[in-house]
Amino acid sequence: MSERILVIDDDVDTLRLVGLMLQRQGYQISAASNGSQGLTKAFEERPDLILLDVMMPDMDGFEVTRRLRKNPATASIPILMFTAKNQLDDKVTGFEVGADDYLTKPTHPTELQSHVKALLARNTSKQSDEIKTLSKEKHGYVIGVLSVRGGLGVSTVAMNLAAALLNHASSDVILAELTPGQGTLGMDMGLSSQDGLSEILKGTSSEVTLEKVQSSLATHSSGLKILAASDNPRDVDLTSHVDNFEALVIRLSLLARFVVLDLGAGLPSSVQKALSLCSDRIIVMEGMPHSIQHTRVLLDELIAMKIDSKTISIVLNNRQRSDAQVPWTQVQDKIGHSIATALTPMPELFMQALRVHTPAVLAQPTNMVSQQFIKMADAVLEREKAQ
Repeated sequence: MSERILVIDDDVDTLRLVGLMLQRQGYQISAASNGSQGLTKAFEERPDLILLDVMMPDMDGFEVTRRLRKNPATASIPILMFTAKNQLDDKVTGFEVGADDYLTKPTHPTELQSHVKALLARNTSKQSDEIKTLSKEKHGYVIGVLSVRGGLGVSTVAMNLAAALLNHASSDVILAELTPGQGTLGMDMGLSSQDGLSEILKGTSSEVTLEKVQSSLATHSSGLKILAASDNPRDVDLTSHVDNFEALVIRLSLLARFVVLDLGAGLPSSVQKALSLCSDRIIVMEGMPHSIQHTRVLLDELIAMKIDSKTISIVLNNRQRSDAQVPWTQVQDKIGHSIATALTPMPELFMQALRVHTPAVLAQPTNMVSQQFIKMADAVLEREKAQ
């Protein structure tokens, strides 16, 4: 078990005994000795369950519950109230303010454990049901862009493809950078905030609501809606929150006709989950021997994940003019997959576009490379119609 439980009680003996009992069952325990401290810990830690005493001197459990339920970050956390009082009025009040269950003290360890297990199981089932319900609603077309390693131009391809789709489809397009701790999109597009993704990933999957995701999107001057990743290296740990990635991608797909995901490099569990929810997958590579070899391995892994090879497109991004680049026809033979697009080396175009915080395809739409992105967008539109 890895569920996190916050115990809020002014009785030190109760904190110690209950904490020890639940720790032995494998739960992660956090403790607070009064209502104010409990609220602070709940907002910061966002536990999976809160055990809350009613009778506390500074702020009783009823008021703590009211405040927890008013805050979107803690509104859905299950609350189990317990008190030394065995009065019907207390129970009624507890349920009215938002408690999920109620026990009187002293509580037998077996009874407490059974209530804790039931609440946690109920909450997990609720989250699963919400995701299943959302998965049945009408979704936008989701495109995941990735590569075998960083620095191959994934963000550039994702950004310009999204901009080309916005121009040609005349529909809402979301560009989401799902690389916590490695974000560049916010700076490239001149956004004031890059905290949207991190805030979504820090909580539980039940907190990844449609409203929260929508409020985290920034609107670029072009009309693109953007979810940017932070550049704080500590946030890389958030890639382990796989359930949140799943909930996020599902909700993004309900907010726009097209969603372009910048998945960065490699195949961590979060990227595997996101790829399983995509309609299109685009692999960015360059025509160098090591990139060719690694891309061949990546393709094999995607096929092993039961991803249809027909939904995989390869973009050969020759970023620099060099005789060392392997011709695209040979690259195609070596990886055993057709090349959908071979981008012409034009670093000056992208540098100029970055200076004005605009995708190259919008800054210079008649440029040769911009036209290649437009053709990529046309191909996506055709696949969307066919689907």
